Amino acid sequence: MPEAVDTVLRSTRVVTPEGTRPAAVAVTGGAITAVWAYEGEIPPGATLVDLGDDALLPGLVDTHVHINDPGRTEWEGFETATRAAAAGGVTTLIDMPLNSIPPTTTTTHLDIKRDTALGKVHTDVGFWGGAVPGNLKDLQPLHHAGVFGFKCFLLHSGVDEFPALGPAELADAMTEIARFDGLLIVHAEDPHLIDSAPPPEGRAYAGFLASRPRDAENTAIDGLIALAKRLDCRVHVLHLSSAEALPLIAAAKREGVRLTVESCPHYLTLTAEEVPDGATEFKCCPPIREAVNQDALWEGLIDGTIDCVVSDHSPSTADLKHFDTGDFGQAWGGISSLQLGLPAIWTEARRRGRTLDDVVRWMAAAPAALAGLTGHKGAIAPGHDADFAVLAPDETFTVDPAALHHRNQVTAYAGRTLSGVVRSTWLRGQQIADHGRPTTSPSGTLIERETR
Repeated sequence: MPEAVDTVLRSTRVVTPEGTRPAAVAVTGGAITAVWAYEGEIPPGATLVDLGDDALLPGLVDTHVHINDPGRTEWEGFETATRAAAAGGVTTLIDMPLNSIPPTTTTTHLDIKRDTALGKVHTDVGFWGGAVPGNLKDLQPLHHAGVFGFKCFLLHSGVDEFPALGPAELADAMTEIARFDGLLIVHAEDPHLIDSAPPPEGRAYAGFLASRPRDAENTAIDGLIALAKRLDCRVHVLHLSSAEALPLIAAAKREGVRLTVESCPHYLTLTAEEVPDGATEFKCCPPIREAVNQDALWEGLIDGTIDCVVSDHSPSTADLKHFDTGDFGQAWGGISSLQLGLPAIWTEARRRGRTLDDVVRWMAAAPAALAGLTGHKGAIAPGHDADFAVLAPDETFTVDPAALHHRNQVTAYAGRTLSGVVRSTWLRGQQIADHGRPTTSPSGTLIERETR
């Protein structure tokens, strides 16, 4: 039995890598030191936290979050984003290199981002770098400075300070990133097919959906796979919405292409058929597609073709959503779901006969593996950080935007009834949220890619 155990969390439902079972989890100095039988003796001096039948999950790892700070802090900031994350059971997140000003495309810009975040984060926070035209020489220095990989766009990103890579620039970036075995993460939509589609305008969601056809994703992913295979570059496809790309992805994986893929709660829980005209809170790129497409995405998630589920939390101010006109062509595209991802996915997963073990694999273990954090994050196992989400999986709640901690309380989930109430969240053995409310001042750590 380990000495000087600080805390023991006990539950009849502890989600471990070996499955869900009754267990007691020992925490010493912010780390998990043992997972005992439920009936195990509690060491003298240890604080017992008896969770009853509430499920004890590892803290979620969200590798796709737009915090926008500095530069667009009115959209979101480190304090508000991480407070929302903590309320939703997320204990580690990785910030995208846009839509902040400056974007994270040089080590100087990374330093600015880190200085801005310091002392403001409720959860652990790491950073992606960006691959843009003209910064090829900056990629390896950013890698050595601890970014987790490099994001690029194949078409306009939505902000002018983060331009897209053309075909030759993409190949050059992949060649350079492969040289030091880095990771490229890609917004994969083909710009030519988007340009040739009907323009998005007006209140009709069907018109917006037609402006972002499945073929744009399919074609971009096909080309990306060919390059990854030729250049032996690790590549991750962001926010997959087109299920038609799944056979391409599965075939590439079978051939040994170093490819991983994510999807997001909004693609897996919301459908085009339910989006009212003018409801621009549902706008995102690529778009929320039809129910039959969603069913196929779930099949790809269950069979492992899709590796993980992360939020793509992409907030903006309410005025940029153009609620006054409901014009999908003018509205900012992005879904704010950082606080709601776990119950949203659990609600749909349970309806489809899946378990909390599945949800933890998709939302904790696999994102941790993508980021190279499997030694510390994403699992309830000895040696890992004592990061936990305590979930009442059978309780329901109705989403009230006023209860969200995002800076701008806009959500496509407003009014929806979800299963799974996050009771509390713990970071390195300290409770940081209780029933959706922060319990401490910001105590998270700025983390770097592990180099060992």
